[in-house]
Amino acid sequence: MHLPSRPRVATRPVQLAPRPPQLVGRDETVAELRERLLGSDVRPAVVAVHGLGGVGKTSLTLEYAYRLQQEYDLVWQLPAAEPAVLSAAFARLAALMGLRELGADAADPVDQVHAALAARTDPWLLIFDNVPEAEALLPFLPPVGPGHVLVTSRSGRWPRDQGLELPVLDLVSAARLLLSSSGQDDEVAAADVVSELGALPLALEQAAAYMSETGLALSEYLDLLHHQRAELLAQGQAWGYRERVASTWQFAFERLARTSPQAIALLRLLSCYAHEAIPSHLLLSPLERWAPRELFRADVQRRRAYGRIPGPPARLLRDVHPSVLVMMRALPRDTLRINAALTALRRHSLIGPPVDGAVTVHRLVQAVTLDQLSRRVQRRWREVAAVLVEAVLPDDPGQKARWPRYARLLPHIRTVLGPTSPGMDKTARYLGASGDYRTARSLFQEIAAALAAALGPEEGATLTARHELALWTGEAGDPTAARDQYVALLPVYERVLGPRHPHTLTTRHNLAQWTGRAGDPVAARDQYAALIPIRRWVSGPEHPDTLTTQANLAQWTGQAGDAAAARDQYATLLPVRERVLGAGHPATVTTREQLAHWTARARP
Repeated sequence: MHLPSRPRVATRPVQLAPRPPQLVGRDETVAELRERLLGSDVRPAVVAVHGLGGVGKTSLTLEYAYRLQQEYDLVWQLPAAEPAVLSAAFARLAALMGLRELGADAADPVDQVHAALAARTDPWLLIFDNVPEAEALLPFLPPVGPGHVLVTSRSGRWPRDQGLELPVLDLVSAARLLLSSSGQDDEVAAADVVSELGALPLALEQAAAYMSETGLALSEYLDLLHHQRAELLAQGQAWGYRERVASTWQFAFERLARTSPQAIALLRLLSCYAHEAIPSHLLLSPLERWAPRELFRADVQRRRAYGRIPGPPARLLRDVHPSVLVMMRALPRDTLRINAALTALRRHSLIGPPVDGAVTVHRLVQAVTLDQLSRRVQRRWREVAAVLVEAVLPDDPGQKARWPRYARLLPHIRTVLGPTSPGMDKTARYLGASGDYRTARSLFQEIAAALAAALGPEEGATLTARHELALWTGEAGDPTAARDQYVALLPVYERVLGPRHPHTLTTRHNLAQWTGRAGDPVAARDQYAALIPIRRWVSGPEHPDTLTTQANLAQWTGQAGDAAAARDQYATLLPVRERVLGAGHPATVTTREQLAHWTARARP
């Protein structure tokens, strides 16, 4: 926060902190302030600029005042964090205006100033800097008069017609500010630093000051930021700020710990997730239905069902640290308490405005929140975050109706879930089913490698991940690699599960399919022909898997150049599918269409 300078002698009473050396990327906001003040139907007009600590609220209002001070008969900045300090500032203003002797106590200086401002005919401007709450300002706000009032506050609780939330800088402006303040010209490194610091003006100015003091290049600062973030955020002194990033939200943290422990617990949880919008109500919804130990029990059962844990579930539940359960119990567990916790965080602008049940948390707020905790406690909060994500992920990622939830949770899944988690497996399947084949392939590469290292290369979960990797490798446009992966996988399945196990037969089916798609329809036809008798023996002649294999044999027989044989095979298959599946079943319809296609191709 800027401290007001001593009053300067001038015809027009003016008291302002020094003007910011530069205000990048805020010209439109300065113009919006002017427009809202002039366009207000209420006098005095009030605009409360609120937002995250360090976002540049005071710098913005100061720049407005300096640009437009000639428009006002009086311009005065008042420190408003403490009522006693604000009252003393009013006494100084009253004395300068000739309303009382400095130090006199015959009348309330606030009332004196209000009366004098109401009597003026020319416009005036008051800036109340760092107001803690809207209610705290009410006794000091001039009730009437031809003036304008600007307020800076971290509180997000302002009347809709008064509040103006100041966001962080856009990335281009933030990079320009960093380059200008640091005196450097590495635009690539500047963009990376801006991304890491979330385009927060305080953090950018602090980084520039630190680089100027130490002679570090932007790329060197970025490396330090990656490896010693907590220590670095406590270094460097930004112009015009008393505080640093590491301490600027400390008061809010301490106050919340005293007055709203559920809010500080919620902030720690939210800090474990990604920087994108966090669906807080959705993630906390399991706590309404289940006790913490029940959620962990369900998590253990889920991992066991996915073959992720070989040990007995009872032992794993005993291994859950009691402090993790305590952390989960500290979270709000119903809609009213969740909203109360979010309101408390919003009061300090530690989160963005809730929209559709989701909130945003600035990446540096997340970083500083977690950096205050030991690594052990951080790890346990991340366990809580992971369990809550797993609890709200649908079990059927192939169903289109489930995709919006997966899409909403995707950045948080990637942040808190490891590659061996069931949720990561389901997410990779969702991505493949929804058409993002390349990302599905990439995730299954991670999953297969991690499972091989954790469980062994021939465990069932590892083999399933390898099977999925081959599938999505092919769908991503590399059928040859998919074929080769199935070639390598088939003998492992035959050795581990046996040559007639359903998983082995599915692998043989997919090997034939990708052999054909890799450009060898004759080999695909022969592989399907060899598979059919085994399918009939294992599943029966009219089982859907057997009929699918027959359909694929007919397809690749035709692709291999024998249209007549393909026609005859589809002709044999069609009545069976009509009887087993029904005439209107999609597989039956496809068979009928293929029969017509190959019949036409078989004609001389």
